[in-house]
Amino acid sequence: KNGFIVIRNLVKPEDLERFRKRFQDVCTGKVETFGMTIMKDIAISKSEFADGEKAITKIQDFTLDDELFKYCCLPEIVKHVQSFTGPNVMAMHTMLINKPPDPGTQTSRHPLHQDLYYFPFRPAERIVCAWTAMEHIHRGNGCLVVLPGTHKGELLEHGYPKWEGGVNKMYHGIQQFDPNAERIHLEMWEGDTVFFHPLLIHGSGMNRTDGFRKAISCHYADSACDYIECEGVQEYISKEVTAVFKKRTGIEDARFQDVWRVKSRLVAGERINL
Repeated sequence: KNGFIVIRNLVKPEDLERFRKRFQDVCTGKVETFGMTIMKDIAISKSEFADGEKAITKIQDFTLDDELFKYCCLPEIVKHVQSFTGPNVMAMHTMLINKPPDPGTQTSRHPLHQDLYYFPFRPAERIVCAWTAMEHIHRGNGCLVVLPGTHKGELLEHGYPKWEGGVNKMYHGIQQFDPNAERIHLEMWEGDTVFFHPLLIHGSGMNRTDGFRKAISCHYADSACDYIECEGVQEYISKEVTAVFKKRTGIEDARFQDVWRVKSRLVAGERINL
């Protein structure tokens, strides 16, 4: 009905502690980061004092890291995911988010967006995100905000918001939306998990606390989904992502679909199209 559902106390504290420890090991260089994308807030990355865990605000594409990939395979999550995808489940997009205290630039915000904008595969109804709080997440430290029912709409035009403090790389946002639309701030506790539709409009506010706010997530899809050509609304992001991929790999003829083939991984059942 609303495009999202929160399941309380779904992931065990000991599992989250294991992922937290792995994140710290990545930050301190104890483990290889092959294949992973390490992101920094543009305001923090310019600081000469930022190092280790305080410098890294997000790890993406951890499907190749067997320890963090265990999150994607947790039975308590997969059983809910299969309600949307069916038995053949691919982990397509993974993130461990370490939202930093806002340095006064408001760059810790994430503009309102739809995740389907980043995905060159369909149908949308066979894609779902699982997003788990690794600690108490509230309005003060930048909880998720969702616009209920917007998953029933269309994929909207996205682009970089014109924020004075700057915008982080690939943090695109919806260019036009109803400012009076109902918004729900999802206050969550450790282990709470929200599942949501890829067309649901959502974002997150600034972190106004002194600590980092951690969450871990995975976008799943039915492996029988099909890749599509991304033109029109998705052309901007497809070119941007592909350009980064080409630069990192040296594969000049890479396409947007190829990027996703490389960083996806089978969770359950059979790998069919993705």
